[in-house]
Amino acid sequence: MIEECLMVEFRIEGDDCPLAEATRETGTVVTAQPPQLRGDGNVLLQFSGTADDRLSDRLDADDRIRYLHRSRSDDRDNFRCLSKDPCVVHELISVGLLVESIQYRSGEALLTGAVVGHDVLKGVMERAGETVGVHLERVYPLRTEDDEPVAQRWDLTPAQLESVQVAVRMGYFAVPREADAGDVAAAIGISKSAFLERLRRAQASLFADLFT
Repeated sequence: MIEECLMVEFRIEGDDCPLAEATRETGTVVTAQPPQLRGDGNVLLQFSGTADDRLSDRLDADDRIRYLHRSRSDDRDNFRCLSKDPCVVHELISVGLLVESIQYRSGEALLTGAVVGHDVLKGVMERAGETVGVHLERVYPLRTEDDEPVAQRWDLTPAQLESVQVAVRMGYFAVPREADAGDVAAAIGISKSAFLERLRRAQASLFADLFT
């Protein structure tokens, strides 16, 4: 059994897949789940973005997209569709990258995933080096709840810790802000209100220890 698991982040530039092109042309931000390559060669895409008809209109006009379905929840649009065009991400998935989240912004993608063991990491890095437009941002060890000192020190629940970590990684606390609450919530797979509630409770725990 291989116990070591590493997290990696890649920035993908110049991809011409439907989501990259749609965000480049509309200025929208899309948070996507890992794409699923089907046996018939089509890719199942599931993604969301701030409610904006420009995104759905652009995707609907793309002849590579089929069966586009949109549902609106609060201030976000949630999409499911099939794409005839596998994206660069599949090059990394094919050699062992376990995709956690993908965010498309202005035609670029920030891809976060996990690799199990250094041999898989080596294969992923080699394929990334052979794939035009894929750049490594960082590599760091995956910690579990049992060995995560931040959670222990500040008395955060695993859910609160996840919310803070994803928010930091996506630039929610950056100035100017790089992702809004809806983007982070979508990446975690929860509602916007649930994310904000977790964040408030985490901040309450942190501030109580810091200032009392």
